[in-house]
Amino acid sequence: MIDGHIHLENGPLTIEYLEKFIDVAIKKDIKCIQILDHTHRFIEFRPIYENVKNAAKVQEEWFLKKSKDSIEDYLKLIKLAREKEYPIEVKFGLEVCYTSQKEEETRNILNNYKDKFDFIVGAVHSVYGLLYDMEKFSRELLWNVYDTDDIYKEYYNQIIKLMESDMFTQVAHPDTIKLFNIYPTYDLTKTYNKIADLALEKDLYLENNFGCYYRYNHKDPGLSKELKELLLNKGVKIMLASDAHIPEHVGQCFELWTN
Repeated sequence: MIDGHIHLENGPLTIEYLEKFIDVAIKKDIKCIQILDHTHRFIEFRPIYENVKNAAKVQEEWFLKKSKDSIEDYLKLIKLAREKEYPIEVKFGLEVCYTSQKEEETRNILNNYKDKFDFIVGAVHSVYGLLYDMEKFSRELLWNVYDTDDIYKEYYNQIIKLMESDMFTQVAHPDTIKLFNIYPTYDLTKTYNKIADLALEKDLYLENNFGCYYRYNHKDPGLSKELKELLLNKGVKIMLASDAHIPEHVGQCFELWTN
């Protein structure tokens, strides 16, 4: 069993902190973990967040609190970890915040590190430059201002462009736009089929990410029933992902996954 999405961002980039996650994985009989952090943690990726920073003052303040470390410190940790032997496989990557407006800048920055990581996860966290998943301000800035159908269409437009970009090996939480239980009026089946077909064409993993379930109390344990069934029927590769931000959440809710 693999946990394909684990964050270090709430702690230091040290071998001691990393090994807390490894210890939990061992106890839960997880054979492989994929360690990553959002690119917003690393100052080298600041240029790809200009749209988010400029869209609202509260987002700029949020970003500047998050963007504090150098990716070089993360690479040093990876080197140390790869020199050690663990009873499980430990892989290292990044979760890249994708927007089509910053695709070329993102690609250019990633090219500096393309041989350093085992995997690269692409994620869409904003629509029209506005973060859609922040409890404190997303409703005020986005959901209460824009038409829900338009938000969904733009979100999935960005997901599709992310998949077409050939920069990623895995797509993070592909339907997490639903996290506040706000839904569009139109049928998403055509969109879901496009995503499934692209995943097969590009050989991409799509995540069943449990974070929306246990962090936002959404009813779906990961993917919606409709999207999950479609992906399974088409043979799309699915990666189980705890989205753990603390060691105790490694493998969280994996028991809820059934084919």
